Amino acid sequence: MRDYDGTEYESVESSAGLAGVPDGFQRLWNPHRIAYIEQGAASPGDACVFCTAPSLPDEQALIVHRGERAFVLLNLFPYNSGHLLVCPYRHIATYDQADAEEVAEIGALSQTAMRVIRQTSRADGFNLGMNQGAIAGAGIAAHLHQHVVPRWASDANFFPIIAQTKSLPRLLGEVREELAAAWPSAD
Repeated sequence: MRDYDGTEYESVESSAGLAGVPDGFQRLWNPHRIAYIEQGAASPGDACVFCTAPSLPDEQALIVHRGERAFVLLNLFPYNSGHLLVCPYRHIATYDQADAEEVAEIGALSQTAMRVIRQTSRADGFNLGMNQGAIAGAGIAAHLHQHVVPRWASDANFFPIIAQTKSLPRLLGEVREELAAAWPSAD
């Protein structure tokens, strides 16, 4: 298999041929997460990822669509495959700081995201939401973003509860390509 940046890797590896004592575990490889190891933890002085993303190529920033006042990108820490974020270009923290045009475009892009995900992945439902402020669970509290999380009847399993692991069947780059290709040219 190939990662979104072209790196080859094995998606699942048996422990049978590894050095040491074999065990019964399969290894779940998440090569896209190496960026966080190599870059280290973000510090308070680091640039806002949502402000930086539009200056990067779509493939690198995982941007699916660019609008006039907001853009859509894949979440690097998805709850499910196809988990999108709708962000205004303007660096604002909360929904009440958004102007009428930003609110309208965030809403329209969220609707289009739902249609595109339903078309490409046959999602059974969606979770939409905004966590505003660190106390409310926002991972990036300084920049407003709406989550569009596709859900399927069979997407829940024991992994998150027992193993604190989320199994994702597709690589982020593959999902970005598919959603960007299916995005309508005019919202």
